[in-house]
Amino acid sequence: MTTAASEYAKLLTKFGAIEGTESGQMFGKSCIKVNGKAFLSLHKEWVIFKLTGEHHRKALGLEGAELWDPSGKGRPMREWVAVPAMAHTHFSVLAQASYEYVAAGAQRPKADQQRLELYPGNI
Repeated sequence: MTTAASEYAKLLTKFGAIEGTESGQMFGKSCIKVNGKAFLSLHKEWVIFKLTGEHHRKALGLEGAELWDPSGKGRPMREWVAVPAMAHTHFSVLAQASYEYVAAGAQRPKADQQRLELYPGNI
């Protein structure tokens, strides 16, 4: 039986071989980072992907997928999609899209960018 942990381990092996990637922690969960920024995580029986655009839409369309709410308090993170282990055949493509998105330097939300321009060094 495929588990999220076994699939995450495969992704850790694959992406761990790429320069600039490392394993770490995010909200107390295991994660994989590129240039210090998380792009994949493991939470319970889900692999979590940071996505945007078409990949985000397709990931949310997978059976059992949902926006990730690491606190469990009804505050999901808009770019993070939790995908259950049963959708493991999609993990490689989603992980690559997540890696590319974060490695390219995800754009700051417009409000944060405006604050940065007004108050440099405070974000």
